[in-house]
Amino acid sequence: MIRGMQLRQRLAVGTFVLVALCGTSSAAQAPNQFDQSVAAVRASDSFQKALAILDRDHDRMVEEIVTLTEIPAPPFKEDRRARAYMEMLRGVGLADIEQDEEGNVMGVWKGTAGADAPLLAVAAHLDTVFPEGTDVTVKRDGTRLTAPGIGDDTRSLAVILAMIRAMTEAGVTTRSDILFIGNVGEEGQGDLRGVKYLFQKGKYKDRIRMFISIDGAGGGADITHGGVGSRRYRVTFKGPGGHSYGAFGLVSPAFAQAGAMQRFGRLTVPDKPKTTYSVGVVGGGTSVNSIPFETFMEIDMRSESREELRKLDESFLSIINEAVQEENAARSTAQGPITADITLIGDRPSGETPQDAAIVQTAAASIRAAGGRPTYSWSSTDSNIPISMGIPAITIDSGGRGGRAHALDEWISVDKVPSLRGIEIALATILTLARSE
Repeated sequence: MIRGMQLRQRLAVGTFVLVALCGTSSAAQAPNQFDQSVAAVRASDSFQKALAILDRDHDRMVEEIVTLTEIPAPPFKEDRRARAYMEMLRGVGLADIEQDEEGNVMGVWKGTAGADAPLLAVAAHLDTVFPEGTDVTVKRDGTRLTAPGIGDDTRSLAVILAMIRAMTEAGVTTRSDILFIGNVGEEGQGDLRGVKYLFQKGKYKDRIRMFISIDGAGGGADITHGGVGSRRYRVTFKGPGGHSYGAFGLVSPAFAQAGAMQRFGRLTVPDKPKTTYSVGVVGGGTSVNSIPFETFMEIDMRSESREELRKLDESFLSIINEAVQEENAARSTAQGPITADITLIGDRPSGETPQDAAIVQTAAASIRAAGGRPTYSWSSTDSNIPISMGIPAITIDSGGRGGRAHALDEWISVDKVPSLRGIEIALATILTLARSE
């Protein structure tokens, strides 16, 4: 649900008021107003000092990328990395360092306006997609570092630390508080649980008025302003089972599941708004000469549109019912019928922060100021949650270059020039939104 009504506001150099950022910008705002606001921040002595410190300390940041990458953080088992990151946060100049009940770790950069000013939250996720036992040793070849999870999203965690240290040493001040977070549960069946807790139960849930997720390595020019929604299910088909020869003729969960998969695969979905579906995992049975008593499949459905995702979800649930009925009608239920247990294992809401929103335009202006051309995209990230609640949110990357995300040979380049360029963009965006003073 969209929370609250969208507010309109004007942005003028030197009079940036954060409370107005809980909605979209006025149509009357020209992009150069955002460019001027970013330019004012970039021209400040403290910003230039911060850039120099980031340059000087780049090797330290790279060391922290390696240190954090080599602390495993598989889904639902991020605590070891979380504890290490919390200790790192203690050393960079933040206040109120803590770990919440869901496992997120965080600290507050104190602004001059105190708790009365709207809060900007900046997050990178602690978890990786890789299961327990994965070798996460970092291998280095020149400026190329290779290891599972090193770019998604470990580099971003280290970038946040580097930015805070540079802000502290350079004497940066901001009007608003900034909440810096290492959150859990972004990947896969984590289902954005860390950010869901942050906005639904966390102590800052009523103060956060803007949100930036820093996720992945890249050139720093892309702004994810749209949240692709998803619904994920595990469906378990159950039946009496039996010997493949002696019990032949009884209903089979395998046939029911196959029928459901065939129907699912024939669904038609729109290209725009982009809508997709997939069967990702299948399993079940006990032996080749047995009718299985249980089979299962896990499915993923996504859409940029809430309505299209709702329609696809309804179609899928109908398909399961039809497949069960068909199998029960096709074979004997003398030993019991086929049933299907449907478990929702993922629910990510969709939504969009409009491109003319102040948070998007500020990020775009920061990219232009660094010599880039902003691009705009949709994806499924931690920003889905605040976007779905009507809170302006974007996802940007941490800079540098990288590839093979979610693969064992995932890599990033720590070549200093592109690495610092992305950090410069992120820092200018954050300080402009927090009204650097």
